[in-house]
Amino acid sequence: MTKRKTYHVTKTDDGWKGKVEKGNRASVKGKTKQEVVKKTIEIAKKQGNSSVKIHKQDGKIQEERTYPKGTDPFPPKG
Repeated sequence: MTKRKTYHVTKTDDGWKGKVEKGNRASVKGKTKQEVVKKTIEIAKKQGNSSVKIHKQDGKIQEERTYPKGTDPFPPKG
């Protein structure tokens, strides 16, 4: 199985950015969190085995989305 690519959506001084984990540059930049999340998810879906960690303004993780959904290593029960 290939390693999962993880993207992080985080707050910056002038908006939001979506960046692959350990990457040097942002893959996506934007003024609003909503637009950056949408574009980062599009990139993650094209990559296949990937996840997007969406952070709050304070840097804490708000939620994590895995693509494709069936590859989530820790699916919730119920």
